Amino acid sequence: MTATKPGMRPAIPHFSSGPCAKRPGWSLQALTDAALGRSHRAKIGKAKLKRAIDLTREVLEVPADYRIGIVPASDTGAVEMALWSLLGARPVTMLTWESFGEGWVTDVEKQLKLKDVTVLKAPYGELPDLSKVDFKSDVIFTWNGTTSGVRVPNGDWIKADREGLTICDATSAAFAQNLDFAKLDVVTFSWQKALGGEGAHGMLILSPRAVERLETYKPAWPLPKIFRLTKGGKINEGIFVGETINTPSMLCVEDYLDTLAWAKSLGGLKALVARADANTKVLADWVAKTAWVDFLATKADVRSNTSVCLKVVDPAITSLPADGQAAFAKALSGLIEKEGAGLDLGYYRDAPPGLRIWCGATVETSDVEALVPWLDWAFTEAKAALPKAA
Repeated sequence: MTATKPGMRPAIPHFSSGPCAKRPGWSLQALTDAALGRSHRAKIGKAKLKRAIDLTREVLEVPADYRIGIVPASDTGAVEMALWSLLGARPVTMLTWESFGEGWVTDVEKQLKLKDVTVLKAPYGELPDLSKVDFKSDVIFTWNGTTSGVRVPNGDWIKADREGLTICDATSAAFAQNLDFAKLDVVTFSWQKALGGEGAHGMLILSPRAVERLETYKPAWPLPKIFRLTKGGKINEGIFVGETINTPSMLCVEDYLDTLAWAKSLGGLKALVARADANTKVLADWVAKTAWVDFLATKADVRSNTSVCLKVVDPAITSLPADGQAAFAKALSGLIEKEGAGLDLGYYRDAPPGLRIWCGATVETSDVEALVPWLDWAFTEAKAALPKAA
């Protein structure tokens, strides 16, 4: 039986979890003031990079005594800089509940080869037991698990009087969730996530405690040039006023500035969080009345409002072998993409089969509302196409 196609498609069907949707109303005209063909070290280049740092502080509500730097290689580069520059002074506790957190474990154990490492792990859909974290150690975690749709509920579990540093990969949380900076010593994210900027540039935010570590501790291993945050034993202040370690794309800088200006015009962080929450509520209301689907996150208070991960719970699908369930999930996203009703909805390759729908602030709620009927349509179509049992 063929289902009737919905009558309306999202105006902007972009639901990728990175790079994410551009801000509403974006066009190439927004980039006409880019400092193209100019040195990033020229007065105009430095001014734009400094403006990007200042607007980041304003919109994200970063404390005045925290340093903000633009660094190479997206969020990955920012996290790697922190790990290679800061770790080794204390034992390390690592929290992992999805693929990116697992990647940081691999780096610390197999690349840095640190010995005193505790890994607190949970399966997809859940969080580790946060009460077991030893804050005498340095603690590394993702605020929002992009590939699992599971986030920490808040920063209350982090001790204010901690002895170690907290290093937080916040790339799909920044600008959509309230980060508790008082509890965070290192925060990283990338432009292409919650504000829909362009790729290859990362942001590194350091607390005074993190700066103190950099100035009093020298790692046992050599650091490549793009990881070096100090000069002569002191923090390289230039990095945190726009003097980037390597050459940034001034076109990407202009795009980031445009989106930051848009975010400020809405009302800043509070408005951005509200937009993401509204988008996720559309899916939550639909899931509550739809038998075939559920959130991958097992508890509502740890459910992401950006990278929303869904699983198929219809018995006809869950009874299939693992490869059959994966094929069904791919069929779902493929049918919707073919219709132009929702792009890049596929689950991350290491995650359980399902759908992943970006609901960050640059997505319009009306587009999420228009997507929902297509999810039901695709499920009916894909299920009808399954081979009939003998």
